[in-house]
Amino acid sequence: MAEAASRTGGFGAWLLDPKRRGALLVTPAITILFVMNIFPLLWSFGLSFFNFKANSLRVPSFQGLENYQDVLTDDKVWERFQTTAIIVGSSVILQLIVGFLLALMFAKAFPMRRIVLMLVLTPMMLSFVSVGVFFKLFYEPTFGVVSYLLNHFSDDRFVLLGSATGAIIGIVIADAWMWSPFVMLLVLAGLVSVPKYLYEAAEIDRASSWRTFWTITFPYIKSLLLLAVLFRTIETFKLFDIVYIITEGGPGSSTETIAVYLYRTAFQFFRTSQSSALAYIVLFIVVVLTNLYLYSVNRRAQEVD
Repeated sequence: MAEAASRTGGFGAWLLDPKRRGALLVTPAITILFVMNIFPLLWSFGLSFFNFKANSLRVPSFQGLENYQDVLTDDKVWERFQTTAIIVGSSVILQLIVGFLLALMFAKAFPMRRIVLMLVLTPMMLSFVSVGVFFKLFYEPTFGVVSYLLNHFSDDRFVLLGSATGAIIGIVIADAWMWSPFVMLLVLAGLVSVPKYLYEAAEIDRASSWRTFWTITFPYIKSLLLLAVLFRTIETFKLFDIVYIITEGGPGSSTETIAVYLYRTAFQFFRTSQSSALAYIVLFIVVVLTNLYLYSVNRRAQEVD
């Protein structure tokens, strides 16, 4: 083909030149990446500086940083950030505890270990929608399992999602149930990598279980725990599906996370420019969290060296 193109000359010969085959092969992937990712990011970033509504035919007008100012001075936004921080902190801590305990359990061999491990990993493979629907039915005050069990101990009907605290607890449990296996996998990878001779040496020295954990086990899993904290903090910070399906941000706005508020701002109130500005503020927070993790990892690496 290249020889035929070279005989005819022109653009075909230039395009099919062996020197350009590498660039020619990656061009479709780069084009799709630009159309599907980079261009929407640039477009939404540009919209954050204009006064634009998706349901309006009015020509957008340039506003500069006014949208960012409106978002950062809005009390509702900071209330949603506070709600998000409570859910993120509670959920990540619960996931670390449950995941770590599960990793300790699976680090040792026991009968039917593989089958039990497959069952424990199942929640992580489900979709957010299915988990949200499952727990919404689970918490249902009429025929839900939680209400059914607790109603035997009280004459009043138990409604977990009827209060702000109960709704947050319900969301945290649902998210932790789904993603604790992910933390378990990371911690388990660190536990199985600890050399056995270190434990044998600690046993000879008659070191206590607590000292063995802090001096031998914890250094091997510390970086993996930080990685789990980073991943789960970022993902929980963007939590939308489970919250919207279980509570829709209620009761009132007590469980309305920043992701749910961003959805309402963009697709219910059609404040497109303000929602774009808020989205990039959230992106900035995620970038800061990522850089804090990288700083911690690099600092630990320097200490080891």
